[in-house]
Amino acid sequence: MRARRCLAVLLALTQPALAPYTVAGDAIPEPLAGAAGDPRRGAAIARDARKGLCNLCHAGLGGRPEGDLGPNLAAAGARLTAGQLRLRLVDGRVLNPDTLMPSYYRVDGSDGVASAWRGRPILDAGEIEDVVAYLATLRGGPAGGDPPGEGSPGARRDTP
Repeated sequence: MRARRCLAVLLALTQPALAPYTVAGDAIPEPLAGAAGDPRRGAAIARDARKGLCNLCHAGLGGRPEGDLGPNLAAAGARLTAGQLRLRLVDGRVLNPDTLMPSYYRVDGSDGVASAWRGRPILDAGEIEDVVAYLATLRGGPAGGDPPGEGSPGARRDTP
C-alpha cells in the first residue's frame, strides 16, 4: 500500500501542469501551447487508433473505421474556427454537458480509467494544437486528405 501511494505521488509530480486557457463564448481563442500546431502531426494523431481515435466516432478523416456517432469532419475547418475546434477538443462538455465526445484536455472526472491514466489528459497542449491545425485544413475536399504542404504528393489545395 505504501509503495502504491509513493508511486502515485511520484506520478503526480512528473505530470506537466495543464496550460491555462480562457473560454470566450463557444471558443478558446488562444492556442494552448502558445503557438499554432502542425497539421501533419495532427492528422497522424487524429487517425491513430491508440491516441486520438477520432475515426471511431467521426467520418471524413479517411481510414477505417469511420464512425457515425459524431459529425462528419470532412468540412470541420469550413464550419468552425480554430478556437471553436479547440474548445470541442479540450472540453466539449462546456457546450453540451451530455456529449459523448471525451474531453481530451481535462484531468478531473477520470476516476473510471486505469490508475496509470488518472490525472493525465488524453492529449497534451501541443497535441491539441496539432489536431486543431489539421481539422482547420478540412474544408470539404476529399475525405481524409493530407494537410496542405509545399510539394507534398496528394496534398489538397484550396482554390478560391
